[in-house]
Amino acid sequence: MAEQAFEIIRENAFAKYDMECMHIYHSVGNVKIGEISLFVFVSCKHRAQSFKALEWIVEAIKKEVPIWKKEILNNGSHVWVSGKQM
Repeated sequence: MAEQAFEIIRENAFAKYDMECMHIYHSVGNVKIGEISLFVFVSCKHRAQSFKALEWIVEAIKKEVPIWKKEILNNGSHVWVSGKQM
């Protein structure tokens, strides 16, 4: 499900911005505090366009991709958190 959403975001980003290439990587599994959980790479001819594209892509991921995370608390309990903005 998430991979399909990433693909739609990717297609929309290429349609909206003049990008040379793009890559989205989202970690799956145990991610420790401070480790990278989302990596988005874009290449554009102009720096300003890259920044705009990156911001749009990350906001689209936060809004549209069904990502859930399990936060493990210091006391050993856990909380499930939806990455989707409601």
